[in-house]
Amino acid sequence: MSGRPRGLLLVLTLFAVIAVLSVGQVALRSAAEGQGPRAPSFEVDPFWPQPLPNNWRLGSAIGVWVDDQDHIWIVHRSSATLHNNERALELDPPQGDCCAGAPPILAFDLDGNLVHAWGGLPGETYQGYEWPMSNHGIFVDHLGYVWLGGNGQGDSHILKLTRDGNVVAQYGAAGARAVASGPEGEAAFVPDSHDRTSFGRVAKLFVDSEAGEVYLADGYLNRRVAVIDSESGEVTRYWGAYGNAPDDTYAFAPQGSDDQTPPEQFRNPVHCADLSHDGFVYVCDRQANRIQVFTKEGEFVSEAFFAPHTLRSGSTWDIAFSADPDQRYLYIVDGVNEKVRIVLPETLEELTHFGAGGRQPGQFYGVHSIATDSHGNIYTTETYEGKRLQRFVFQGLAPVAAHEQGVPWPGR
Repeated sequence: MSGRPRGLLLVLTLFAVIAVLSVGQVALRSAAEGQGPRAPSFEVDPFWPQPLPNNWRLGSAIGVWVDDQDHIWIVHRSSATLHNNERALELDPPQGDCCAGAPPILAFDLDGNLVHAWGGLPGETYQGYEWPMSNHGIFVDHLGYVWLGGNGQGDSHILKLTRDGNVVAQYGAAGARAVASGPEGEAAFVPDSHDRTSFGRVAKLFVDSEAGEVYLADGYLNRRVAVIDSESGEVTRYWGAYGNAPDDTYAFAPQGSDDQTPPEQFRNPVHCADLSHDGFVYVCDRQANRIQVFTKEGEFVSEAFFAPHTLRSGSTWDIAFSADPDQRYLYIVDGVNEKVRIVLPETLEELTHFGAGGRQPGQFYGVHSIATDSHGNIYTTETYEGKRLQRFVFQGLAPVAAHEQGVPWPGR
């Protein structure tokens, strides 16, 4: 009898020790998670935006920006990249009840309602000005002006318009890079990364409201970042990779070659040149699979490579900063590997990424451009046959459980 209480006491003591150890392990694990990396998390909103009116369809969507009113603006290529069966209403005679290309400039409110729709036809006169041959890149500044680039063969200019689509100014002349070539006198287009009056297929624009300057990713023909005065359009400065003077004759090692030396010039295209709150310019050197960081004056600061094995169109297509005042995170879209990468701007270290190739919500087909609203939500557009705008709803910060997150489906 006397052994039973002693045995029971030993058993109870053992259970108590186990319980204390378990609680300690949970506490240690929680502490480790608290000290580990955290990153923004998202869920795709499969029902955003609202359906377009008038049987409109999107063409290749190649630019997105969110303005100060949280209106989401996109530029797409309208009927230029739609197949005949997608634009039956536009044919003569009409081939059916659906569909027609939407105007190239569209804007939506946070609920996904269409609030603006306007724009011109490729290469044609629009209000006395020259609409781009191939729309590319959009920015809406603090005064409500809409800035538009283009990467078509004759697009050596940019447009500045009002929210309602009225042209305020054109900087550069269309076709400025064209020269006669060949026995029939057909036009060829040559770069000039030192031109101070026109451009070479601008991929994206970014307005510095405090300085009254516009940063141009210039771009698909030239090999530079160009900075212009927002009122006069005068080119104030420009630079190439590593802050070097641009060199349009620079010979690049072929993609996939054994020579892994980082190129001393930007490859075409220079696809973004975005300014951070703390005054650094982040440049997408797309086919070189890298982001380079500069001061506003073009002094090289740092670079990092992302999926450096990537061939074809490269891995660094566009960037956006997180919505917090400190911009603690950088988002990079990768249209070959079909991902959104979440990166620390100070170190350019990738924390995690989400997305996958496909046509379902949360998947991508040529994810091309990215922007954030004031609530931290992400918006992406897709080119090629993607032809889509998607929203990813910010879910707060979460511990990084896996580098590869996959599709951010709700409730997953």
